[in-house]
Amino acid sequence: MAVAGDGRDDRPAAPTARVRSRRELNTDVVAAIVLSVVTILTAWSAFEASKWGGVMSIRFSEAGAARTQSAQASARANTKQAVDVGLFTNYAAAVSAGDDRLVEFLEERFRDEFRPAFEAWRALDPLDNPDAPATPFEMDEYRIAESAESQELQETADLRAQQARDANQRGDNYTLLTVLFASVLFFAGISTKFEGRRIQQALVALAVVVMLVGIGLLLTFPVEI
Repeated sequence: MAVAGDGRDDRPAAPTARVRSRRELNTDVVAAIVLSVVTILTAWSAFEASKWGGVMSIRFSEAGAARTQSAQASARANTKQAVDVGLFTNYAAAVSAGDDRLVEFLEERFRDEFRPAFEAWRALDPLDNPDAPATPFEMDEYRIAESAESQELQETADLRAQQARDANQRGDNYTLLTVLFASVLFFAGISTKFEGRRIQQALVALAVVVMLVGIGLLLTFPVEI
């Protein structure tokens, strides 16, 4: 004789199934959002790394050009200084020999940049004043424009080189950031391959944390457009 059933329903409770399904859906949605956001951030970081690499190349090029121009200006300054020294040496010899005609001849050929220093030095009566500088080249008035130009260009070269190094470091920072975001893509992407809900949630949570760290770092980096 058949035994009547006890009236109990062995099927899973519908609310519990719905809650589980909703949690799994939420995890998938979060993972999808993370993947979308980080994909954009990775592309942006790669773009910035490329831009800063370009800045580095330009600044190093400018530094090299400035150093070349500085060397050229320095060479011109040395040539002019050699002319000044040669004329003054001959002038001193002519004064010592008492050759007034040669003294006048040489004075007329002093360069315009040298003349103010020479006049200021002669006004100190160097023949009788032991405190006077030995030559006009020690006077503050002695200036060669190319010397100042060379120094300015050298400072510009140093500045451009430092800017290039800074740009290189910034490009490296963005490159490292792409690696960080790649790990986020890995964690978020692999979370969908596991059936265990806890594992999925843990991987997605890890992806979110690393993403937030990456965004925090990204906000501190300078932007080059």
